[in-house]
Amino acid sequence: MPAAIRLLLLLPLLLLAACHTAAVQEFPLTKFKAEAALDRGIREYDNGNYRVAARTIQGALDAGLTKRSQGRAHKYLAFIHCISGQPGACRDQFRQALKADPLLELKPEESGHPIWDPVFRSVKSDMAKK
Repeated sequence: MPAAIRLLLLLPLLLLAACHTAAVQEFPLTKFKAEAALDRGIREYDNGNYRVAARTIQGALDAGLTKRSQGRAHKYLAFIHCISGQPGACRDQFRQALKADPLLELKPEESGHPIWDPVFRSVKSDMAKK
């Protein structure tokens, strides 16, 4: 088989290999950016900037977080909805948090909160029954 034909047959494989390599190299960077956005959103939450926190945390979710970080992100979104008087959205976010990370628990300083702790416990109990 002439060398030119072999090259033409190998060209698509070389192009696919180059695409795969770029995607693999880009994936950790994307995850790193998403995790950094989640951390920024949580800092905004801690500072009481709930609207900014919600947007930033949702952006982190959209950018692609690990399952465990998705659980954490949804937990903070649940907190924001709970303290904003949106119990249905609070419940939904806790449900999504537990779907992403079934082992998710509230930290000691989060547990016992009069607004979100009962909602979290209820959702966790309901999901355990299914």
